[in-house]
Amino acid sequence: MAKEDNHEAQRCECEDHEESSPLLQVNESKICSKGDTKTAEEYGWTADGLPVSQGSVIGEPIGRNQWSSGLFSCLGRNDELCSSDLEVCLLGSVAPCVLYGSNAERLGSAPGTFSNHCLTYLGLYFVGNSLFGWNCLAPWFSYSSRSAIRRRFNLEGSFEAMDRSCGCCGSCIEDEMQREHMETTCDFVTHVLCHTCALCQEGREIRRKVLHPGFNAQSTVVVLPPSEQTMGRK
Repeated sequence: MAKEDNHEAQRCECEDHEESSPLLQVNESKICSKGDTKTAEEYGWTADGLPVSQGSVIGEPIGRNQWSSGLFSCLGRNDELCSSDLEVCLLGSVAPCVLYGSNAERLGSAPGTFSNHCLTYLGLYFVGNSLFGWNCLAPWFSYSSRSAIRRRFNLEGSFEAMDRSCGCCGSCIEDEMQREHMETTCDFVTHVLCHTCALCQEGREIRRKVLHPGFNAQSTVVVLPPSEQTMGRK
């Protein structure tokens, strides 16, 4: 009897061990193995701040998109002229505060976005011109919109374009976060040195890809009344 009891106890222990070690734990041990774990520093970044490994979620590299027009293309591309390109050029030359407010309104369609950005820009514009004789304060406020557009549409930045053309800048970059800091710095320098051209390029890019918040994109169904019917006699 003692031998049978010992045999039954050993069999129960084996069953408990099997139940406490399902395949899920094996998978978890594989997932948590040292070779499969990645830290946040090993991930890249794409549009809208999505972390990716080796360039994309599925492992394929994601290339940056090009701007639809160049920095000094005042009237857009040579092979295409949108009706809004002339409007952007005139606003950038005469009323940059309105152009900047319009760009910010299309990026974030919250109530009051246009007035908040336009009036703030206008105040910095007048203070800079009054104290220093040129618009030197507004670029400190407006350059962040260029970074937001570049991240949202996954556009190629100035630093990446320079590295691609000459190949002398990539050696000093260690990770994607440092590259993003360099791109933000280039956005700021672009707004300081070529402020009006930068605003116009951003305006052309947004108008080609984002509808105005006031535009009603929903389809409208027009119901026509039935035509007058007459009964004919045979």
